[in-house]
Amino acid sequence: MISIFDLEKLRGLLKDFYAMSSIRITVFDENLTELVSYPKNVSPYCALIRGTAKGREACRTCDRNACLTAAKKHGPHIYRCHAGLTEAVTPLYVGDVLVGYLLFGHVFSYSSHEAGWPVIRDRCQSYGVDEERLKEAVFAADIIEKSYIRSATRILHAVASYLIMEHMATLKEDLVAVRLDSYLNAHYTEKQSAAMIADYLMIGKTRLYELSRQLYGCGVADKIRALRMEKAKKLLSENKDLPLAEVADRCGFSDYNYFITVFSREVGISPAAFRKR
Repeated sequence: MISIFDLEKLRGLLKDFYAMSSIRITVFDENLTELVSYPKNVSPYCALIRGTAKGREACRTCDRNACLTAAKKHGPHIYRCHAGLTEAVTPLYVGDVLVGYLLFGHVFSYSSHEAGWPVIRDRCQSYGVDEERLKEAVFAADIIEKSYIRSATRILHAVASYLIMEHMATLKEDLVAVRLDSYLNAHYTEKQSAAMIADYLMIGKTRLYELSRQLYGCGVADKIRALRMEKAKKLLSENKDLPLAEVADRCGFSDYNYFITVFSREVGISPAAFRKR
């Protein structure tokens, strides 16, 4: 599927977020291409960092890793960026399909300028940025408390939901993507392999991987595992007397012990403990 964004409405929404929070916000599509930001220009210290080739590349890599982490979490992710500033990102989903990301950033979140400056200086040392200009920009930045960032992140997540609800981001159906999504939801409990799925869709395995990353933010095997875990949790919650071996079998696991291992790793507790909880 192809995501389509109403950029005019998005700009208005981002402007409202900035008016309320004074934090710059950006929208990326599912391919991590920047679509729109407000304000348009980055902060002075980010402009200095992005003014060098190494700094620009570090920013791109940092944004990409943060977005992928948020997609894997299926929710907001707060982190300290490569340059020592605090940022937050939340994925945009239409149904189960990943269509983009909302990211706010360039926030100076330290107890004081004196405490934050050495961290930022050391992290940016290899980028070739003029140290005096960078220090001047850092000491001119507003200090934002962590509690404020957490609140802004919750609002960011709410903005993401509102964006989808108001159809500022929609999907244009692509036949192969629709067939993949339908196939996985219908056959995830069966024995699968990338080669089998690629053959069914009549595409190569590389294209299958790319398509899965665009749709779900993860590989096709990870998506199948996630679907199986959701089914397992539903069965454990709604069928208290169903033997665990039967739960494993219904979720596509022929090896009961392997099911226990995977469930415990993915969910964080054993199936038995999950059922009791």
